[in-house]
Amino acid sequence: MSPPGLELDGITFEQGGWTLAADLAVRRGELLALIGASGAGKSTLLSLAAGFERPLSGRVLVNGRVVTDLPPASRPITTLFQEHNLFAHLSALDNVALGLDPGLRLTATDRRTAHEALSRVELETMARRRPGELSGGERQRVAIARALVMKRPVLLLDEPFAALGPALRRAMHELVSRLMRESGLTVVMVTHDPADARRIADTVAFMDGGRILLTGPTDSVLDAPVLPELVRYLDPDTDPGAS
Repeated sequence: MSPPGLELDGITFEQGGWTLAADLAVRRGELLALIGASGAGKSTLLSLAAGFERPLSGRVLVNGRVVTDLPPASRPITTLFQEHNLFAHLSALDNVALGLDPGLRLTATDRRTAHEALSRVELETMARRRPGELSGGERQRVAIARALVMKRPVLLLDEPFAALGPALRRAMHELVSRLMRESGLTVVMVTHDPADARRIADTVAFMDGGRILLTGPTDSVLDAPVLPELVRYLDPDTDPGAS
């Protein structure tokens, strides 16, 4: 059996008296949605996986390789945040090409690769535009294209589409789902909306109070919740103790 695409093994973390302790294994090529209320620890868990935070104990593994001691830039992991982190003075094409060479010392092959990535996110006609000339959804597509050219096997999504309207957010999730299937990426998506998970996730992990309380197939977790914490999260007006 091949190792998980991403594994958090015995991860612990503490900040200001709040503690996190979690184990998580995401199969290669799987899209896992990490759900839970605000403050549950979802974004912190992604920061620990990406290397932006350091755990007190435990290991982070990608395809069986321990990467716990590697800095974020050296990990085979790409993270997309709500803030797209594009450079305003660069064209869409050059923003994508930064994923190939941060110094933009590009070969003809590099430029073709960047153009192809923009084509895959349906922005090939906007290669020369700067971020200020693009819509919010288009800017996030550029960020996705940059992630694609980096060719890292794990993609972490920390609610990068939360500021978009429902229809556009749905389109972006469907785009990510298509691209991950084409590229074989392992994806962990943080979301506050269970509908996002239901739409594209293979698996759901429910987090509460710094702990992952339940992981399982999306339909079984969301359609037949049994944990009182999950019932309360899915429907805050429901009393899980009522008969």
